Amino acid sequence: MKRFHLNLSVANLHDSISFYTALFAAEPTVVKPDYAKWMLEDPRINFAISQRSTQTGIEHLGIQAESPEELQEIYSRLVKAKGTIREEGTTTCCYAKSEKSWIQDPQGVEWEAFYTFGESTTYGGTEAVTSCCAPKESIIA
Repeated sequence: MKRFHLNLSVANLHDSISFYTALFAAEPTVVKPDYAKWMLEDPRINFAISQRSTQTGIEHLGIQAESPEELQEIYSRLVKAKGTIREEGTTTCCYAKSEKSWIQDPQGVEWEAFYTFGESTTYGGTEAVTSCCAPKESIIA
């Protein structure tokens, strides 16, 4: 079953963790010095907050697959949406190892299609990465 994903950039991580913990009536499943994530079942969402972006607000939306086959199904929907698909491929982002593709909706909102297959000790490929949850413009399909 697929899961909706929302990544929100926040100004104060501690206050935001307290707020969303109360709102969701659940503790985050991942907490790092600059990041937190809730893998909720009701509503079924991967909700992440981070202090990595230069602006607060919605960083991107996405659909998380639970298998490589589901990722292929989601990818076929990106093709039907007729936008420019940006292949990120295998990457490390948000303390996880994933396979990703990106597309922009007509309003310019970034949508991520991804399958996570492992954890990482770093936010991105290295600790120096400031924001990995955005498509790399040089990777265009």
